[in-house]
Formats: sequence, structure tokens, C-alpha cells
Amino acid sequence: MSQSSKKTAITILSSSFILIANPALALAKAAESNPQTTLAWWVWPLLLFAVSFLIGVLAVLAGIGGGTLFVPIVGGFFPFHMDFVRGAGLLVALSGSISAGPSLLKERLADLRLTLPAAFITSTSSIVGAMVGFALPVNILQTALGITIFCIVAFMALAKNSEYPLVKKVSPLGKALKMNGIYLESSTGEEVMWEVHRVRRSLATFVVVGFAAGMFGIGAGWANVAVLNLMMGVPLKVAVATSNFLTSMSATSAAWICINNGAILPIMLVPSIIGVMLGSRVGAKILVKTKPAALRYFVIAMLFLTGLRMLLKGLAIWK
Repeated sequence: MSQSSKKTAITILSSSFILIANPALALAKAAESNPQTTLAWWVWPLLLFAVSFLIGVLAVLAGIGGGTLFVPIVGGFFPFHMDFVRGAGLLVALSGSISAGPSLLKERLADLRLTLPAAFITSTSSIVGAMVGFALPVNILQTALGITIFCIVAFMALAKNSEYPLVKKVSPLGKALKMNGIYLESSTGEEVMWEVHRVRRSLATFVVVGFAAGMFGIGAGWANVAVLNLMMGVPLKVAVATSNFLTSMSATSAAWICINNGAILPIMLVPSIIGVMLGSRVGAKILVKTKPAALRYFVIAMLFLTGLRMLLKGLAIWK
């Protein structure tokens, strides 16, 4: 190794050690976009933990992944650069889904056969999306995300019978992949059988979902529910649970791109992940007893507020 290469390596290692060992300096690096903050550095991790816990509960109930709420909330109200927020958002979505996944599988709400084909597609396309996301200006990303979420909200609000969609013609591909099941609706005490249709079209849509998820850094939960419920005909509660489980697989690929680009800040990531994982366990228990109709309105409300915040921030109307 040449002398210059050794100096470069030492400089990189020293910088990395300082950022991890000195929280105050790490926060200063992350807060360049908001230098007017007057709070002590240790206040922000505590606030992140509290906010992330609440996000973990809400994300499981909405089935949209913790990153969908984490990115606009933290990006809008905390003094961190958007690259760090996007990196943390993917890992937060991943952590929350992993925490809630076992409970949802145990309750037979999340379906593994429904998850695996979509997870393979979204994981692959999210890698490309994450690369594109780092090349685009932040305001363009925020505006595009806001518009995309509004389209999904409108689609879900106008759809009829989304709690228990009517599948008139079962997809042959769905039958081959055994995409069907039965679950106990605890709010009514009835067993609900479900099957799927339009599988090929839905799997093609997951390519776009994965790309957008990686580009925006929010995981794919914000669109998984819409595709599973409205396109494939999966009951809303199963779609929400499966979306949580699916996010734990699809967010992993894009997260590696963020790690490779240095968009990970320990002082921001640690309290966020702990808060989301604890909140997700609480949310998974609440989801089992939640009525499907109430869950539908909750999903629409969460997505609407998230999309509005990102759109206004991207257009520099609400900074």
C-alpha cells in the first residue's frame, strides 16, 4: 500500500470513529440543514425514541411500514439531513416489520406464499431505485413521493368492498402458487376464506413499487396494501399483515445501498430502531382485534397526512 493510500485509510477510519464515539459531533454533521436548533444534542435521541415508538404502533395497524411515517415526520421536524433520514427510514421499516412478523404469522394473518413472489420482485427493483434516489435532488424526491401517496389514497377511498374484496375469477397462477387461505376474524368470530386474482398484473406492479420504495427510502409498505387488497383481492386485514411481513424482506436490499453510501448515523438509528421494534410488538397485538372497516379508514388517513406533509415540504410551502 502506498503512503498516500495509508494516509487516506487512516483519515477515513479516524473520521468514522469520531462520528460514532462523539454524539455531539455526529449530530452537528447531521444538522447542517438546520443550524438554528437550540436543543442539547442528547434531547434529539430521546425524542426520536418516543416518536419511533408511536410510529411502530401506527405502522403495523396501517400496514404501511415504519419508514412511510418515519421519513416525512423526522425529515420535517428533526434537524437531520435527508440522506440520513432516508437511510434510517429503510432500516426502521425493516426493523419494525421483523418485530411484528412472527406474531402476524402465528395469528395466520400474514401469508408466506403470498409474500415470497412479491418480496423477490420488490427486493430486486428496490436496489435500482435506491441508486437513483441518491442522484436526485431532495425536493424532487419529496414532491414525487407526496403525489404518489395521494394517488394511492384516492384509489383506496374510491374502491368499494375493500374489507372483503369479491374475487369472481380465481387466477390460475395464484392457484399454482397456492395463494389462498383462511383466517379467523376476531371482531366477528367468523372464519374468512380468501383467494386472489390478477396475479400477473399485480406482480408486474410490484416492480414499480420496489423501485419507488428504494428511491424514496421508505420501504414498500405504503403501496403493498393497495396492490394486495385492491388488485389481487386479498382481504384488507390479511393485506395489512402480509404487507408488514413483506416489508421485512424488500427493505433489506435498498438498505445496503444506503449503508454503502454512508447514509447511516448511529445516534439517530439506534433509538429509532429500538422505539419502532417495541411499538411494532404493541401494534401487532392491537391489529388482531381491530375491525376491518375501522382499519380501512385509518390506512387512508395515515397515508393522506403523510402525502400532504411530503408534498408541501417538496414544494417549499411548509419547511
